[in-house]
Amino acid sequence: MQFMVKYDVAPEYRDQVQQQFKATGGLPPEGVEMLGRWHNAPSLCGYILCETDNPVAIGKWFQEWTHILSFEVEMVVSDEEIAEVIG
Repeated sequence: MQFMVKYDVAPEYRDQVQQQFKATGGLPPEGVEMLGRWHNAPSLCGYILCETDNPVAIGKWFQEWTHILSFEVEMVVSDEEIAEVIG
């Protein structure tokens, strides 16, 4: 399954987020493949496209950040997959 994630940084946590990102790289755990990540620094937000068969692994990954980021996670499908859905 693929998931599109939007993250938001509260302005008061910007420096802490930057420090944690520089220290860890924000890499996903085993079992989650990050297909792409895009950052909008001026708006203090960004997007991550990841794939996994284990949504619990995504939850554990984001638990490392929930004290300084908020997340919206949506399951997404490709054009080919939605074509199967709509027949």
